[in-house]
Amino acid sequence: MKFITLLASISVLLAGCQSVPEPMQSVLITPMDQSPTAAKQSWPVMRELPAPEGLRPCCAFGYNLRAEVGGITVPFYQLDNVVEVNNLGKHHYNDSKLSVLSTLAGFNTEHDGLIYTRRGGFIDLSHIRDTADYTLYLFTKILPKLGQQQEIRFSDELGQRHIKLWAFTPPEDPAQRYTLSAFIAARLAFQLAAWHEVAQWYGFESVPGFSEGISAFSPEDLYSNLLGARIALNVINSGYASSLSEYSRALQVAIPDALHQLQSVDAEQTRSQFDAVDGLWWNSQCRAPEKYLVRYRNYHTADARWPSHPPQEETPALYLTLPEQAYGYKLADLGQLQIWKGKDMVNLPVPRSYYSMTDFALLARQAEIQDDLRNIKERKLGRESCDELK
Repeated sequence: MKFITLLASISVLLAGCQSVPEPMQSVLITPMDQSPTAAKQSWPVMRELPAPEGLRPCCAFGYNLRAEVGGITVPFYQLDNVVEVNNLGKHHYNDSKLSVLSTLAGFNTEHDGLIYTRRGGFIDLSHIRDTADYTLYLFTKILPKLGQQQEIRFSDELGQRHIKLWAFTPPEDPAQRYTLSAFIAARLAFQLAAWHEVAQWYGFESVPGFSEGISAFSPEDLYSNLLGARIALNVINSGYASSLSEYSRALQVAIPDALHQLQSVDAEQTRSQFDAVDGLWWNSQCRAPEKYLVRYRNYHTADARWPSHPPQEETPALYLTLPEQAYGYKLADLGQLQIWKGKDMVNLPVPRSYYSMTDFALLARQAEIQDDLRNIKERKLGRESCDELK
């Protein structure tokens, strides 16, 4: 849909009579340890966005990683991966493959990587940004048609990704409609992230020939995605979805704010935390993209979750959730991500009809069982190095 509905248009026209969003310094109005708050009003909203184009290149777990191509080590190459909260650059809505290429080439002013937080463990900035962008995109699709049956399709990830939104009678209050749309969008954006982890384990490759098994269920991934959904909710419900420039500027404040709440540390301390779990969570002797560089994975796919907390961390972890209900509506009854049979499902069993979030957990559990069995077998054979596990 190219234009917003009459109701949304009227709200934009009346924007001059409405209060303005909070100053940019106070974007994150809700502490991360509390449930997301509702919008104070129905804020002006930008027109429907193009879908995010793929995902940002995410970081393999660890730092100073060596890489190999076709089994041959790439000489003189190391990927540091580590970022600091005071140097995250400018956020760019990911609506073009050009932004991905510029990131890979090092030209993007958006700085992504891994950072350690005492309350949230390791955090991946690319996962935060991706889910925030998908939340915004879905919000601009859902709000104009809230209450109407709708289907949103994405490119295949092993299976066909369809978001189904069912017809219902939405609340009459504009602020409630606005908030409800944001809550639905955040839940669905997280479901897209959860499916991506499943798809990676079962053989999905963004670039044909380059395995993504190293990243599947990496311990920091889905907690980072959930954090991104929560940050986007705060930005949207604070009134910063009127334009991409407002949204991007708001994220530049909200992301560091959230990381400070999680008690982020500097780059040196992040590397020290990686060193503390070397041999337990990752193997610094392995080369990306070897799957067994990552030794510990988090197969939990729900949108209410604890972070993967390293054994040496004594600071209490932060439990993150997304809303399940609002204004008498159960959000799971209003929309869901469905995965239908695709053209090439690689190692993924063909669903009887489609996979939904409940099935994601079952598929993840099967992945965990298979990984555990293989790990037990390899340990019995005394094969622990990456070279031996190939």
